[in-house]
Amino acid sequence: MYSDKVIEHFMSPRNVGSMVDADGVGKFGDPNCGDSLTIYIKVKDDVIEDISFLVFGCTASVATSSMTTVLAKDKTIEEALKIKEEDIVEALDGLPEAKLHCSNLGVQALRNAIKDYLDNKK
Repeated sequence: MYSDKVIEHFMSPRNVGSMVDADGVGKFGDPNCGDSLTIYIKVKDDVIEDISFLVFGCTASVATSSMTTVLAKDKTIEEALKIKEEDIVEALDGLPEAKLHCSNLGVQALRNAIKDYLDNKK
């Protein structure tokens, strides 16, 4: 059902945890399935130099959250804003059709964290 990469990111998620001194915090949840994600970013010179997350959800939610942080880390704000659901699914070697919506959690929470950072920067 799940690819080896999904299982790997579920069993050993990258960048897990909260971040006390985050420059931006983004939350997003899917009311249809109860999953909820918070992404924290630390930005220096317009580059996401550190990123972490806390998630409540299924296997796919944990794996997509983990992969979102991997894809966004060390990217400029502009580059991170271009990350799409398809990028996350592709990086995980696919998701079951019924779990594709989980990739939306990461993208939306990341965008919300970047918006929070930009709003606080003004």
